[in-house]
Amino acid sequence: MALFFDANWFDQRLASLGLVRSTVAMALGLSDQETSDIWKDQRELSARDVSILANLLDTTAAEIAERAGVSTPVPKAASSDPSLKEISERLARIEAALAELTALVRSQK
Repeated sequence: MALFFDANWFDQRLASLGLVRSTVAMALGLSDQETSDIWKDQRELSARDVSILANLLDTTAAEIAERAGVSTPVPKAASSDPSLKEISERLARIEAALAELTALVRSQK
């Protein structure tokens, strides 16, 4: 576990995904200054923040907590909560079904 916030790892992860720190600020509902405080290890992440960052950075909550410093909580896994990928897949299926229904209704006119 990192003793302090691993700013280099987070910056590299953001860059690899084409994201910037202001994206983190928006995702967490923080100002750019508050996000900067996280990077300077002057603001701790909550379990909620860890979950949001894990989804944003496409990694596990444990990895985020590991890289965010010694006192960062790992959120409890909720096995019944769908992942962002599962939600996206469901939405794609719903949109496809809606398109099929729309085409069927139009063909009946």
